[in-house]
Parts: sequence; structure tokens; C-alpha cells
Amino acid sequence: MNHAELFLQYRSLLFGIAYRMLGSLDAEDIVQDTFLQFQKLDLATIVNPRGLLITIVTRRCIDLLKSARVQREQYVGTWLPEPLPTGDLLETISQKETLSMAFMLMLETLTPVERAVFLLRDVFDLDYAEIADTIDKSPQNCRQIAHRARINIDRKQTRYEMSMEQKVRLLQQFLVACNGRDLDSLIRLLAADCKFYSDGGGKATAALKPIFGCDRVISFLSNVMKQLPPDLQVIAIELNGEPSVILQTGNLVAQTLTVRIRDGKIAEIYAIRNPDKLDRLSL
Repeated sequence: MNHAELFLQYRSLLFGIAYRMLGSLDAEDIVQDTFLQFQKLDLATIVNPRGLLITIVTRRCIDLLKSARVQREQYVGTWLPEPLPTGDLLETISQKETLSMAFMLMLETLTPVERAVFLLRDVFDLDYAEIADTIDKSPQNCRQIAHRARINIDRKQTRYEMSMEQKVRLLQQFLVACNGRDLDSLIRLLAADCKFYSDGGGKATAALKPIFGCDRVISFLSNVMKQLPPDLQVIAIELNGEPSVILQTGNLVAQTLTVRIRDGKIAEIYAIRNPDKLDRLSL
């Protein structure tokens, strides 16, 4: 087996780690750089290619997160992960949950090393000895890091009581209610503590801070709907494991809208308008 064939076996795993680490499709560049580095190595000297590839990807992601810290802190408005189409991903419902906007935002509360340890242990099921080799720390230290990370990560909000088909229908009802300015239906569809997050990155109009509460969210949406162009196309898609739509004018993607459903109601809405995060979604 040559380098390319061996690498291909683990490519989806490596991308999964990199995307969850970075929250952006820069993960593709990290994976490609990893292959280029791997290609230079003598296969005869590699005992554990999977472990080596995970180590290279993880360390590159940690380095990139550390170098981008100041840029992230200076980001204009709310930062949201770059939307990832997941309809064709061969991942379980539980695995897709760890790609959700809500979960990715929770990861933002962790340091790069905490993020790496938490993901490798709790999402990708590596043992502490493997993780220790990956980040060059002792297994005991990795246990402590994982414990700290879990304190900051609240996964109790996860709900699987609705199928994707049911979630899609709820999203469709929401869009119809928005388009028709149907206040009663919006109140019925949205959770009382609904949250609206909008990411324009200073390059597109967006709410600079999250909007909390059903009434405020509805008020904001009503104003937004008045400004939508008449030729707007609404294209259904699954993004980050959640029902979503792409709003497009001509060949230009103007926005994505993703909803998170809790207990049969829309609890969170994520709107991404930053053009830098939409380029790779052009259809």
C-alpha cells in the first residue's frame, strides 16, 4: 500500500478532527498539508500510520488556533462556524451532533489543547495514552485536561426525539410563517427562550450581538423579511447535522439559516452572512 492509499483510509477521520478543531473549512487545507508531510516519510519506519496522521493534524490545528487567537478576539460581531454540508456524511446522529452550531460554539469556550483532548477522547474515542503521544503530555495530564474541558461543555441539551424529516417540516413551517408574517404561528413554533445568532463578520449586515427571547427574535425577523429581494431562492440543505436553507440570489449565496430544535420547538437560529464563509457553498 502506498502513501496515497494509506492516507485515503483515514482522510474522513482527519477532516472530522480538523473541522471540529477549527470550525472552518480551512480543515481541508490542514488535511492536504498533512498528506504532503506524510508523503515525505518512509512507510517502512511507520508503526502506527493512523496515530501519526492524527498527531500531525491535531498539532497543526492547535498551532493554527493559537496563531489566530488575536484575529478571533477582534472578530466583528458574533463568530459562527463556517457552514458544513452534512447530508452525505456517513456519520451517526450522535457524531453529527458534535458538528452542530451549538456544540461548535461550546468548543469555543476551551483552549486549543483542551479542545484537542476533549475531541480525541469523547468524540473520537482515543485512549489517554494515544492522546498523550499526540499532544506530547502525560496520560494523567490528559485526564485532567479532559475533566476540565467537560466541566465547560454542557451536552445535556441534546435531544434526539425528532427525526430529521420532522425537523425539516418544522423548518418549512417556520419559513412559511416568516414569509406570511404569521405572528401566531411564529409564537407557536419558537421556544420562549429562543436565541438568534447572526454572523456578518463586519462584511455583511448582521446583528452584532445574539438576540434572546421569542418576542425579540420575531421582531428582528419581521424587519429582516421586509428587506429580502424579490428574486430570492430558498434551497433546502442539511448543514452541521441540522435542517437548514441557503438563501441565494442568482448564483450568489447571500445567507444560510440553520435551526436547532429542542423539545419540538425551534430553540436556536443561526444566520451566516459573512461572504468569506459562504464562498464554498455556491451552487
